[in-house]
Amino acid sequence: MQAPSKRPSRHTRSEPARPPATRAAGQVRIIGGQWKRSKLAVADKPGLRPTPDRVRETVFNWLGQDLSGWSCLDAFAGTGALGFEAASRGATAVRLVECDPGLVTNLKEVQAKLGATTVQVLRSDGVAALRQCPAASLDLVFLDPPFDSALFDPALAAAARVVRAQGFIYLEAPKAWDDAALAPFGLQCYRHLRAGTVHAHLLRPVPEPARTA
Repeated sequence: MQAPSKRPSRHTRSEPARPPATRAAGQVRIIGGQWKRSKLAVADKPGLRPTPDRVRETVFNWLGQDLSGWSCLDAFAGTGALGFEAASRGATAVRLVECDPGLVTNLKEVQAKLGATTVQVLRSDGVAALRQCPAASLDLVFLDPPFDSALFDPALAAAARVVRAQGFIYLEAPKAWDDAALAPFGLQCYRHLRAGTVHAHLLRPVPEPARTA
């Protein structure tokens, strides 16, 4: 969901200039819930890959239509399509983490337009934000790092620590991750689909072995 990450340059000015909203190049829509059919602008930014509507529809069918009470974090928010979709379906706490200042501005504008009081927009590094979360505190984590980055392993490791035992991690990647590749993180693949060059996975923590008396 996010363009390749770039560290913001440091400014000596006491009041940094507000970054301009990034020019829109297209739109995606929220599939279900209270904001169904609401459109989100897709910024004209290299590397930005919003999860296609039909993939999100399948993923939220896997998750169920009602996410009431869920706590979610979208670590590479981009357009915010995944996080806003979760909030639209009843999630009570959704954090959208994005490092690009222009995309953060866009996310805050959408948040205000929808009146999304359960959504918090944070300008931060996605992996760092996950590492700051308490262990086993989230029901759902969205991971969609830039495909050409080295963020997949650290993101999976950080997400595995913070997701609850019965929770889910959504992973979007340029290749399929099987159980052997996920085992070092204590995760397993619950659902998988391929849409063109995109592999969408729904992951779950591996259950702990039952204790014997």
